[in-house]
This record gives sequence, structure tokens and C-alpha cells, in this order.
Amino acid sequence: MLYLKELNVESSKQEYEFFKHMPSEHGFENEYENISYRDFITHSIKERLDASKGINLKPGFVPDTYYFLWNDNEIVGLFKIRHYLNDFLRTGPGHIGYGILPKYRNKGYASKGLALALEKCKKLLPEDETEVYFSVHKNNPASLKAQLNNQAYIHHESEAEYYTRIKIR
Repeated sequence: MLYLKELNVESSKQEYEFFKHMPSEHGFENEYENISYRDFITHSIKERLDASKGINLKPGFVPDTYYFLWNDNEIVGLFKIRHYLNDFLRTGPGHIGYGILPKYRNKGYASKGLALALEKCKKLLPEDETEVYFSVHKNNPASLKAQLNNQAYIHHESEAEYYTRIKIR
């Protein structure tokens, strides 16, 4: 069974293993791939949980929540949902960043996980947000396909990026 589960202490071993095997690529930033498990459980989890509540945010950052995509007992991906957009996010990365572990790619997990993440957005985002914003590198057609599979449309593009939107209300 496929489901999203918020980052938490109880699943820290599996979450840590995800970060150890998830490369930073195609716009997905993994700031935890080179830290120790001890640092992950003593600092990083607390920082991420605080960030989801808007506590101790760095300047220019907004609250965001990390949801791991689980298939039964295994983590296959991660969806980072920003609770609202500032000017930088509105013209750049958007509401959601996501990544699927390399060994689980091309199996439909991104499309299915994104559908679950969009349901979370309906509860997390302000009521006046009617669309979820994304950016996707043009050299990442699989990510664009996952968005299009969830009724995204290309709003505009630059030389390197597509900027897509998905209506949620």
C-alpha cells in the first residue's frame, strides 16, 4: 500500500537510509546525504519538525513539511511541501519538491506520490491558493510526466526549466 508519512523520530532509521541513497540531482537538494545518523536524529529531525511549524526559519524560507512516500514498509520517495510561497518561490521552485530513489524510478511512484501530495496541499495551503506551483528541469522528463499525469499544465518556460501549475480548488 502506498502512503505519505510525515518525517518523524520513530522512522528515523529508514528516513536516514533514504537520504544516504538519494542523490542531489535535477533540482532535488539533499542536504542530509553526508551527515551522520547521530546528527540526523539529534539535530536534523528537530530542525525539520520546527521548520514545518515555522520555527527558527532561515531568512527567506517558509514553513515546509517533509512527507516520505512509503510502499508498505519501504520508503521510495520524498515530497517536500512548502506551506505558502514567497516571491522567490512563486517565480522559481514552487510549492513542492520531490524525489524518488533511483531503484524505484520508472514504476509510477512519482505520479502516485504526487497525487497524494496534492491532497496534502489542499489542507496545508491557504484557502486562496487555487493552484500548486512547480518547476522542473527540462533534462528531467520523468518529473514533467509525473506532473502532467496529475493534470499539470505548462504555465511558462525558460531556457532550462518548465514552470507548471496544477489546480487544486
